[in-house]
Amino acid sequence: MRVLSNADVAALLPMPQAIAVTDTVMRHVASGGAQMPLRHVVPVGGPNMMGVMSGAIGAPQCYGVKLVSLFPGNPAKGLSGHRGAVVLFEPETGAAVAMMDGGLLTAIRTAAASGVATQILARPDARRLTLIGTGEQAHHHLEAMRAVRPLEAVHVVGRRAERAATFAQEAAAAHPDLVVTHGTDAQDGVKGADIICTVTTSKTPVLEGAWLEPGQHLNIVGASVASKREVDDAVVQRASVWVDYRASALAQAGELVEMIASGAIAPDYIRAEIGAVSAGDAPGRQAVDEITLYRSLGVIAQDLACAHHVLSRAEAEGRGQVVAF
Repeated sequence: MRVLSNADVAALLPMPQAIAVTDTVMRHVASGGAQMPLRHVVPVGGPNMMGVMSGAIGAPQCYGVKLVSLFPGNPAKGLSGHRGAVVLFEPETGAAVAMMDGGLLTAIRTAAASGVATQILARPDARRLTLIGTGEQAHHHLEAMRAVRPLEAVHVVGRRAERAATFAQEAAAAHPDLVVTHGTDAQDGVKGADIICTVTTSKTPVLEGAWLEPGQHLNIVGASVASKREVDDAVVQRASVWVDYRASALAQAGELVEMIASGAIAPDYIRAEIGAVSAGDAPGRQAVDEITLYRSLGVIAQDLACAHHVLSRAEAEGRGQVVAF
């Protein structure tokens, strides 16, 4: 087994490669080429949870499991809110061939999936990004959005002014060609934005439909269980909605679950899985003034494909520690 660290994953999974890998595997998911039981979540005390995700994909052929702890308080300690490991198996004999840091891999593939959706759904002339949230995913989403659109400006919204200011300072230093601004008012922050990414841990909406403007593209990312939602009903009602995987969206996307249960929308309100749009099997944006929404939950196929990519590069470059057991 090859054991790969956080630093290995960072070096072997740059964002442009992660976006390309994720695009390919989401086409595979949409065509029915992946086995993905719904994520299993275990409460482990207070707001903390452990997520268990397992699955198999046919291209590249592999299977595996991700064990990840979700600790919302970690960022205050200077740690990722997602910590864990991905174990990858090869299909010939069933051997476990790699174990790697699951926190960073999750963060990169999540942002990469939003990059895929933005590449497909956002207006080609999109230049202004608003990030609602100041944590790890905000940093990775800025990188992903830059990879697919020639951004000129980014505005970050945070609940705490000091966190938003720190993020803005770090983003300006890392991307000196961008105009970076910050604030605490989400309604004001989304004015004039072409792309909006919600990347929070909030249980209640941080984005309201009344604030939206024609032509915007939304990546709704932070709420990963049905008991949480980052957007109100009006956001969903004003937008055309695409998802990563229909089965998980209908079971775990809080705003969709609640609105379907109340009869506000029907399950077929979801336009398509994003992989089907990428493959040309389903339509994407239909008009310049259409508001497009990608609801991201994350699927194990993304983790497996990215892990396989990391392992392939590690083997070629001799990275990681090889252990026998």
